[in-house]
Amino acid sequence: MADKNKEKARRLERRKHHVRNSLFGTPQRPRMSVYRSSKHIYVQLIDDYAGKTLAAVATTLGEVRGELKNGGNVAAAKKAGRAIAQKAKDAGITRVAFDRGGRMYHGRVKALADAAREGGLQF
Repeated sequence: MADKNKEKARRLERRKHHVRNSLFGTPQRPRMSVYRSSKHIYVQLIDDYAGKTLAAVATTLGEVRGELKNGGNVAAAKKAGRAIAQKAKDAGITRVAFDRGGRMYHGRVKALADAAREGGLQF
């Protein structure tokens, strides 16, 4: 059983690196990196030239979490997507390169992306 989980983790790392090789965040169009754990979802806007995080949102933060009971569901991902879109607007960012972190564009990752698009981000 442990070998199965190690193999899954190895495949996820390969997919993540494959996606990162084709994306690069600039100050005008930063990389929107999504990390999805079982309990929470985290989003960062990253300028890869400078190696800086321009904005970050997580469902662990009180401003995003609010009255949500669980940070690892679609409702929480939608709330995080709206929050990152708002932070990006405040920083003067309208376009991003979407980095799904090797995960399928489905479920929580898709909900976050759709909410960010509704909030005004283009990708």
